Amino acid sequence: MPNIKSAIKRVRTNDTKNAQNSSVKTAMRSSVKKADKAVANNEENKGDSLKAAIKQVEKAASKGLIHKNTAARRKSSLMKKA
Repeated sequence: MPNIKSAIKRVRTNDTKNAQNSSVKTAMRSSVKKADKAVANNEENKGDSLKAAIKQVEKAASKGLIHKNTAARRKSSLMKKA
């Protein structure tokens, strides 16, 4: 544990940011998996789940959690499967 006041604050903010980033990344991964499953099973709601997955991927890219090229590749892959 740090002794300096600013270092203590950095630890606190890093923990907060880490929790937020983890939740966005987890939501993105879950929605992509859900969309893959919907497309594979040819479900009725595949359009909605695909749209939600693309939104989550773009959100993660805009926050800098994944690279913009990675986001483009994932979106392209999803659209190709659909």
